Order: sequence, then C-alpha cells, then structure tokens
Amino acid sequence: MSGQGKGGKGHGKGRVKVLHDNIQGITKLTILLLVRRGGVKRINGLIYEEIRGFLKIFLENIILDAVTYTEHARQKTMTAMDVVYALKR
Repeated sequence: MSGQGKGGKGHGKGRVKVLHDNIQGITKLTILLLVRRGGVKRINGLIYEEIRGFLKIFLENIILDAVTYTEHARQKTMTAMDVVYALKR
C-alpha cells in the first residue's frame, strides 16, 4: 500500500476527461450581454449559433498566435503578454 498515506483509499488515476463541444458553454445570456454592450437592442434567435462559430474561429486564431509567441521565446508556459501580443497582431 505504498503512496496511500495513513489509512487512505487508493483512488487510482481516474478517467481521462473527453472534451466535447465546449463552445456551447457560451450561453445565450452571455451572447445577449455582449451584444447589448455593443449597442444592439434585439437579435434574432438564429444568430446565437452564428456568433458561437465566429467566436470559435477568432479564439482559435488568437490561441495559435499566442502559442507561436510562446514557442518562439522557448517557453513552456504561455504568459499573459503572449496573449496580449497575439491580440495586437
């Protein structure tokens, strides 16, 4: 019973969490608050999926650029400045 401590139960390594469509975590309310901040009064119900699609593409491009900055600096950890530089690009 090595590595279990005093009387503890060995829980093992658990399961690998499978990431599904996380873009659905951007809820209708979140999108509504963002477009209200942009000055929009009403939006069509079909626009939510369209906004999620554009947001996913935008985030993928920003993360790709930030990873490029991180790798160029030979770092293993992405810093906030890497993301800032990617956003300025």
